[in-house]
Amino acid sequence: MLALRALQRVASVSVRATAARATAARAVARRVNYNALSTVAVVPHHRQHAIPLQGSRLFTTNTSKAQQPTEIHFTLQDKPGMLRKALKMFSDADVSLEHIESRPCSKLHGDYTFLVSTLADPSKVRQAVEALENIAVKVTVLDEDPNTSNAAWFPHRMKDLDLFAARVLGAGADLESDHPGFTDKKYRERRGHFAQLADSHRTNSRIPLVEYEQHEIETWGHVFRKLRHMFEKHACDEFLNVFPLLVANCGYREDNLPQVRDISEFLHSVTGFRMRPVSGLLSSRDFLAGLAFRVFHSTMYLRHHSKPLYTPEPDICHEIIGHVPLFADKNFAEFSQEIGLASLGASDEDILKLGTLYWFTVEFGLVRQHGELKAYGAGLLSSFGELEYAMSGEPELRPFDPEDACVQEYPITTYQPVYYVAESFDKMKQQMREFSNKMDKPFTARYNPYTERIELLTKAQEVVDLAKCIGSDLNTLTKALEKIAGTG
Repeated sequence: MLALRALQRVASVSVRATAARATAARAVARRVNYNALSTVAVVPHHRQHAIPLQGSRLFTTNTSKAQQPTEIHFTLQDKPGMLRKALKMFSDADVSLEHIESRPCSKLHGDYTFLVSTLADPSKVRQAVEALENIAVKVTVLDEDPNTSNAAWFPHRMKDLDLFAARVLGAGADLESDHPGFTDKKYRERRGHFAQLADSHRTNSRIPLVEYEQHEIETWGHVFRKLRHMFEKHACDEFLNVFPLLVANCGYREDNLPQVRDISEFLHSVTGFRMRPVSGLLSSRDFLAGLAFRVFHSTMYLRHHSKPLYTPEPDICHEIIGHVPLFADKNFAEFSQEIGLASLGASDEDILKLGTLYWFTVEFGLVRQHGELKAYGAGLLSSFGELEYAMSGEPELRPFDPEDACVQEYPITTYQPVYYVAESFDKMKQQMREFSNKMDKPFTARYNPYTERIELLTKAQEVVDLAKCIGSDLNTLTKALEKIAGTG
């Protein structure tokens, strides 16, 4: 009875708070919608280079739905004639503008950021952008053409991830001379087989089943047996909660090497994450972009059997023992996706920082739980030696701080001299959000799981549509809390 009353009190407070948020969200939606509609002016196509912008903030024309436009975001100093010069550069390059918006620059007080979209030929767009870079504080080009020369291009659709197969940086069948399997012809042929399986995989096709050889199963079994007894003492709660589910649903056991297909389908059923085979290492930009879609690019090959407790690159043991368990935890899955979303369209400098933060969290992160140090990083949970070392008191332990961790150098062939310790996953997620919000990007990205597309919130109407969706979800939450509280 006391528990029920406590629940009712919490629910009552939550209902009031949620109802207030829902009302606020609806008000925001109405306000944004009003502002958007009150500043729209339809412009005849033939007069798009002489748009009178004074006193208005948004202009648009009808855009073909069959062709996705290229968006250019640029920031201009608040000086007379700057916008006229910028628009003339588009006109000189024979670039017709389908949409123009302006907004105060959030980073530079007094300056303005402009968004324009066009269906013009990419070569003409490049010509305009090159000219624009001479007068603009910053120029960012967003397009969905995978053949673009734009270095900041990122996938917008799930099937765009198919392109990464041709962008693998290393590993696969090509081994370094110091690799344990370098002189083993049969092992190299086996690596080539796994690379072919990964490179031929395409979105919406099932991951191929692998007939693992006996020595591969024995190598897996050695690693699995050695690590499993350490988990109860050193792994975080979330890892321990999920691991039995992998045993029951995916065949995690010493005498069976689980199939990536089974693991992927299980993950998708619990958190929406998927595994996708990859033949080798991806760039940080491509790898992080996959996380935005809740896709984890996973190798399928094994380390060489001569050294079962050592691998110079990520292998299937590292992927499915170290990474997979926490992708089945909803909170951690969301955290991983947010890192991916933050990477989309980021500068090379910010990609480097995000990659470093990924290293010190998802790969080698520690967290305090119940007053004890626990591991959640995949590089620790898949390495017998480094897991012991990290808990030994020998390495330096620092409180997790994204601003510090993002610039910390790290070795890739030895144990880490520095580890970062999070207070909790919730606190770490909030810290990462605050860090990501400071990144200088002209858009906010969200993943739509229904269409499996990345949506960029760059225009007023897109924000209106999102506010409506949030209002609907808050209304559903309010109803649920009212029923729990017995008031609905």
